[in-house]
Amino acid sequence: MIRSLLVASLLLGAADPEKPNIVVILADDLGYGDLSCYGHPTIRTPNLDRMAAEGMRFTDFYVAAPVCTPSRAALLTGRYAVRSGMASERRRVLFPNSAGGLPDGEITIAEGLKTRGYVTAMVGKWHLGHLPQYLPTKQGFDTYFGLPYSNDMDRLPAAKPGEPKWSQFDVPLLRNEEVVERPADQNTLTRRYTEEAVKVIKANKEKPFFLYLAHAMPHVPLFAGEAFAGKSPRGLYGDVVEELDWSVGQVLAALRAEGLEKKTLVVFTSDNGPWLIQKENGGSAGLLQEGKGSTWEGGMREPGIFWWPGKIAPGAITREIACSMDVFTTALKLAGAEPPADRPIDGLDLSPVLFGTGPSPRQIMVYYRDTTAYAIRKGRYKLHVMSRDGYGKNPAVRHDPPLLFDLNVDPSERFDVAKGHPKIVAELLKELADHEAGVKPAENQLDKDLPK
Repeated sequence: MIRSLLVASLLLGAADPEKPNIVVILADDLGYGDLSCYGHPTIRTPNLDRMAAEGMRFTDFYVAAPVCTPSRAALLTGRYAVRSGMASERRRVLFPNSAGGLPDGEITIAEGLKTRGYVTAMVGKWHLGHLPQYLPTKQGFDTYFGLPYSNDMDRLPAAKPGEPKWSQFDVPLLRNEEVVERPADQNTLTRRYTEEAVKVIKANKEKPFFLYLAHAMPHVPLFAGEAFAGKSPRGLYGDVVEELDWSVGQVLAALRAEGLEKKTLVVFTSDNGPWLIQKENGGSAGLLQEGKGSTWEGGMREPGIFWWPGKIAPGAITREIACSMDVFTTALKLAGAEPPADRPIDGLDLSPVLFGTGPSPRQIMVYYRDTTAYAIRKGRYKLHVMSRDGYGKNPAVRHDPPLLFDLNVDPSERFDVAKGHPKIVAELLKELADHEAGVKPAENQLDKDLPK
């Protein structure tokens, strides 16, 4: 009760505008180059292409971390994960034996919107703590249906003879706080998540709602439904992404069928870049360097599509910088709420760029790998003070002098231009130092159960 009153006092706004529905659809390990509207030559994504054609497609949309737990924490709280204790150098994500989770004191989008009368529902992968005190129903969501962590966890030694591949992964499927299936049938997971999301839309058409649909795919292991298996020229990975595209189409169709399309903001993105070490079972970052786990562009620059017919001009392509953390602040502002004033909030309000009234307020992006800031972007220039492969045994490299890339000219980060721009290097180093001086790391939640 005390926490609820605190949230309400921090977030309640004076105005009471018409409150739009907010839908956030999150893929898992989808690469920048994995959709046809972002350049993939063989993966067919007609529904996402239509979503982009009817809305706004960002070319420079980022997530706040290159792996899933800190990225998801940042999306839901509008804060870099180091501020909430959801980033660690020792254990990069939460595991089924982890003792920690998103702290109770953090305020999620769901909690903020509930102060404005929203119904809140989460469908899909959570990965912010599997213990009862950390589940979505304890973080502002009225209902939950999904996996508490990644679909490759709880792996058994081998599938029993004659049993399906998904039975190797003893992951539980939860409804609210109860296990309803274990192991989860992952061949049908995308379809069932979609059906659940459509039910949420139909059940709440008379009131404002926040729906967070976080798919398990295309995280490895890959599973596609019967209607999609073996259909894509790209193979199993393409099958999986094309089923996700179908899912997006079903959500948008449900909004149209209920007459909600003109009062609903839908956001589509991914939690981090492609898992390149999975080879043909992993995705593509297109022309961007590296992938999941790294602070090169391929690890953190993602597809970002915003759809709101009648509010967002159709066919817009913006090269403005934006970040998944900005969804937190944008959603609260649209609902007539104010972000909490008792803590640093890194998310910014994207309304100006979405509605064509001005540029994006985001000019700076800091790239964290775990609890360390490896790089910073301001405008067109990106400075690396450290770098490391996403996965593998190669150690981190400290760059002294730092590397500088002009992302407008060289989005693949191939040509270091630091020698020709000493003033820009100095400016970005100061921006990074100022940022780090303002960050107070919270108690680590990811490795709290590990030996010191």
